[in-house]
Amino acid sequence: MRRNHKDLRAWQSTMQLVEMVYRLTATFPKEEIYGLSSQMRRAAVSVPSNIAEGAARQSTKDLTRFLVIASGSLAELDTQLELSPNLGYCQDTSAVQLKIDEVSALTHALMKSLKERE
Repeated sequence: MRRNHKDLRAWQSTMQLVEMVYRLTATFPKEEIYGLSSQMRRAAVSVPSNIAEGAARQSTKDLTRFLVIASGSLAELDTQLELSPNLGYCQDTSAVQLKIDEVSALTHALMKSLKERE
């Protein structure tokens, strides 16, 4: 069964998250371009990329595996976001945090749905 990742709400929401992370990190100090900014951007981009790769695979098992990887990247991003205000790089991360929570819920719901189908 072939899946179109663009139809998945989890993928759509993660694409919005990536845009939010890029906008937020654009305000970080320039010396962080290869530090926390870059790390956060890579973690954010990894989430929809893994969802898309998993959806392109031919099995539910593969999609589930890539959703787990995406969840790991999401946890990494969540940790990095937590550091940002502590380091004085930004003040309000609440909108991005809400989006991370939304993406996490959608990803876990999709994993649960796939597990129930097996």
